[in-house]
Parts: sequence; C-alpha cells; structure tokens
Amino acid sequence: LNLAQVRSLTVFGNLNHMPFHSFNYGIIQVLDLEDWKGLKERHMTEICQMLLLKYLSIRRTEISKIPSKIQKLEYLETLDIRETYVRDLPKSIVQLKRIISILGGNKNTRKGLRLPQEKSKKPIKNPSPQGKTKEPAKKGFLSQEKGKGAMKALRVLSGIEIVEESSEVAAGLHQLTGLRKLAIYKLNITKGGDTFKQLQSSIEYLGSCGLQTLAINDENSEFINSLGDMPAPPRYLVALELSGKLEKLPKWITSITTLNKLTISVTVLRTETLEILHILPSLFSLTFAFSLSAAKQDQDIIKDILENNKLDSDGEIVIPAEGFKSLKLLRFFAPLVPKLSFLDKNAMPALEIIEMRFKDFEGLFGIEILENLREVHLKVSDGAEAITKFLVNDLKVNTEKPKVFVDGIVTA
Repeated sequence: LNLAQVRSLTVFGNLNHMPFHSFNYGIIQVLDLEDWKGLKERHMTEICQMLLLKYLSIRRTEISKIPSKIQKLEYLETLDIRETYVRDLPKSIVQLKRIISILGGNKNTRKGLRLPQEKSKKPIKNPSPQGKTKEPAKKGFLSQEKGKGAMKALRVLSGIEIVEESSEVAAGLHQLTGLRKLAIYKLNITKGGDTFKQLQSSIEYLGSCGLQTLAINDENSEFINSLGDMPAPPRYLVALELSGKLEKLPKWITSITTLNKLTISVTVLRTETLEILHILPSLFSLTFAFSLSAAKQDQDIIKDILENNKLDSDGEIVIPAEGFKSLKLLRFFAPLVPKLSFLDKNAMPALEIIEMRFKDFEGLFGIEILENLREVHLKVSDGAEAITKFLVNDLKVNTEKPKVFVDGIVTA
C-alpha cells in the first residue's frame, strides 16, 4: 500500500498493521487513529517525525506516554489523547507554539491529565529585612525561560488534573491568556493552600481575558464553593459546569447574560435555586447532575442532601411560574430525582425536552400544561425500588402529550 501522497488519514474498525514506512513524513497533516488498538509506543516515535502534522488523535488507544520529541511537530494544532493511559505531558509540550487544542483525561472516570511543572525549590535561607524567610517567585509550567510566546495560541485545555503539588501548574494558567475553554476533570487541593489560591487567581484572570467555557469537577476540596467570592466574575462565559458537592450558586451567576449552557451539581437542586436562575436570558440547557456511578457512600450523602433540600421547599421542587424564556433542554442525572412540579404554563415556556437518569424517582407533575414540551426521556438504573417503577410506569401510561420514553425495566 503506497501512502506517499496521503495528507489525511482516518482509521476505522480493526486494523492489524499500519505501514508507517509508506507515508511521506513531509506532507501528512492529519492523523486520526481514534480507537485503533494496534497503536504502539514505537509508533509514537515515528509520528513525531511527521513534521507538518496539524491534527493528531490517538483517543481511546492504549498509548500511555507522549514522547518528548513531540516538540518537533511545530505545526501541530490539535492533540487529542482522551481516554488513553497518558497521565503526564512531557515538558517539551510547551514548545508547541501553534497548538490550539489539548484534549486529555477521561470525563466518565474523572481521570485527569497532569501538566508539566518545575520542581519545587527550597525557600531562601537568608531572612529578609523584615525577618521573614523569602520564598522564590512562582514560575509556573510556562515560565518565560522556556521561550516567550510559548503556547500563546492555546484556546482549549480540557481534561486536566490539579492536585496539591501542582501550585506551579495553577500559577502557569495565568499565561494562557488566549484560553477559551478550561476543563478540570480532577481537583484535589487543600482549602486556603497555595495551589488553592493560585488556581483562584488564575481562573479570575482568565475570566477577564475571554474565557467562554469553564468546567470543574471538585470531589472534596471545596474549591467550587469559593468561586462565588471572586471579586470579578468571568463575564464572557457561555458554558459553565460545576460538579461535586456544591453548596450554593456563585453570587455572580445572574450577571452572566451570555450563559447558554449550565451544568451544576444536584446538591443545589432547590426551588430557591430555580428562582435565582430563571432570569438568565440566554440559558438554553440546564442540567442538575451527580455521577450515578459514584460510591454508595457518596450516593447516600447526596440523597440526604436532596431530602433536606426538599424539606426547605415544602416537600417538592417547584418550577417558577415565569422565566427561563430561552430554555429548551432540562436534565436531571442523579441517584434520586425528587418530586418536581410545573404549576403554570409560563414556567419554562420554550422547553422542548426533559431528560432524567435516576435510581429513585418521586414524580414529575404538570408537564401536560407545557405547550412546547415534546419529549420526556426517563432512564431507570438497576435496583430501582417498586415505588419508582410504579411512578415511572404511571407517568408513561397516563401522559399523552408530551411523549414519554422509558429506558429500563419499570414493571413494578
């Protein structure tokens, strides 16, 4: 097979062998190897010789390491290594001055991609005139020593991990002033610590530079609960996702008139939350979520939180009578979906689709009065109790409009 004139290659299905030697390394620009199980580490060395490569996807392959020679791909614009075994990027990645998108990690398993960072240096021993030990200045993983303008073209950085030892990484995000999307899949840092403060500062700064999409999965560091204290909100946001044990909405959220897509933890599902959000003029999609694959202990905690939220709302979550003028998609993905009620036809007047995934369900009422609602999709997890199956089956049988679709066994 002669591939000498090939400039773009996409692999589908099972392929036992790839004749890399047949490529003209000087002309190939697009290499899409997603799902190819035959890709080996040695192939990555050959790929790094394709000097004009602009797009490289090895998503869902078995690769575990990106060679440092990737810096040779000076024209590379997109690097997609999602759902691979790659956990660390080489330091040479910062030499890719034309890189626009770096996509890594695994959103389903919440595994993140670690960015390169400088080794921490010890504090200077000589005390300052004020009698305090001097700390070295934070350089971050994009220090100017690596070359001015490094990664200034970067617009999308998705699927990264930031842990307590990543203060240089958190500080280095300041330098990505062209960033339009930042997605942190794993966050485990100490509240009030250096990394915590550096990340706060970076997100606030990037928000003033034009950041449009921000996604943070915060399992236990309470970082997402500190976002409301930022003096300057990220005013250009179009999409926001805050996953974890969120206690309350950021104070500035109602000032983001451009917000189109909002995904927040089901832990803030309260009537009060909906009353706050209903004034957002551009909101098209609203999702309340918590991982259904989370540990049973976490699921039990979420159920307790939702029970308390329900009590604060007189036993049910009520959709405000007016507002949500642009909302067309409403979704709930959680171990428990409490009783939800629409009491007025002007509540979410543009709503077209409701999607729900759950194990326990307490009912959905008033949907027949919504004039534009076309479909309700319910997915019931294994192990649902008899009352849940009964309520789902009753909703399906007794609702003519909108159409109710059920995925899962619902026979009580």
